[in-house]
Amino acid sequence: MPATIKDLFEARFGLETQDGADQPAEGTVAQILAHRTRRRFLDRPIDQALLRIVLACGFSAPSKSDLQQASVIVVDDADLRAEITGLLPSMPWIAEAPVFLVMLADSRRVRRLCSLRDRPFANDHLDAVINAAVDAGLVMQNIITAAESVGLGCCPISVIRNHAATVSALFALPDQVFPLAGLCLGWPADDPPVSLRLPPALTVHHNRYDDQEFSALVDDYDRRRDARQPIDPSAQRRVRAFGRSDYYGWSEDKARQVSRPEREDFGTFLKSRGLSLD
Repeated sequence: MPATIKDLFEARFGLETQDGADQPAEGTVAQILAHRTRRRFLDRPIDQALLRIVLACGFSAPSKSDLQQASVIVVDDADLRAEITGLLPSMPWIAEAPVFLVMLADSRRVRRLCSLRDRPFANDHLDAVINAAVDAGLVMQNIITAAESVGLGCCPISVIRNHAATVSALFALPDQVFPLAGLCLGWPADDPPVSLRLPPALTVHHNRYDDQEFSALVDDYDRRRDARQPIDPSAQRRVRAFGRSDYYGWSEDKARQVSRPEREDFGTFLKSRGLSLD
C-alpha cells in the first residue's frame, strides 16, 4: 500500500520525486492520484440517496459565467439501457454497471432564458458549443471524484458520440443539447492497475509552450509504460495498413488509433441540432 503522496506520484508517472514525501497517502489528493477506470462491477445497487448526493456534487462544479450549461440523464429504463448496450457491444460494462448516466452539453437552457426574458441570444457561434461542452465535462469529473470518494468506480464512455444522432433520438434530446459522454457507476469488482501518464515535463509548460524534447520524452515514456503495462501483440491496431511491430509502445498505438477517421460527421450533427460552429 502506498504510504505517501510521493509513492502515488511515482506510481502514476513512473518517475522518482521527493514531492509529497512527507504527506500521507490520504485525502482528496491521494484519491485523485490513485484514480483508475473501472470496467467490472459487483451486482450491487447504488442507493438512490447516495446517487442524488453524487449528482449534487457533480453540479457543484465550476460553470462558465454561472450559465450552468450541463445536464445529465440517469438511464434507469431497462429498454433504453439495452438500446445503448446494443450500440456498443464491445463495452459490456455498460449493461453491467448498476447506474449509467449520459452527460449532456446543454446550450438550450440559456437560449430559453433569453426567450423567457425577451432578450436576444447574441452568442450563437462555436464558443457557445465549447462553453456547454466544458461545463458538462467539469460536471462529469466532479461526479467521478465524488463517486470514488465513497468507494464507487467509474468508466467514462466517449464513444457514444459515434452514435450522437441515435443517442439523441433515444433520449428525445431537443435542439442545442448534445451527448458529451456516457458514465458507468458501480461498486468495483476488481482493482486494475493505475495507468501510467505522460511526464509533467511534456504536459506542464511555464510561460510558453515548449516541446523541444518531445521525441526523447515520448520514447522514455513508451519504455516506462511498456515495462509496466505492455500492450498485448494481438491488440496491435491496423495491422493490415501498417504491419505488425516488434516493439509496439503507447505512441505507436495512439498514432495508429487516430490514423483512422472517427466522428467525421459530428460537426454536421451539431449543426443539425441548431448549433453554429462559426
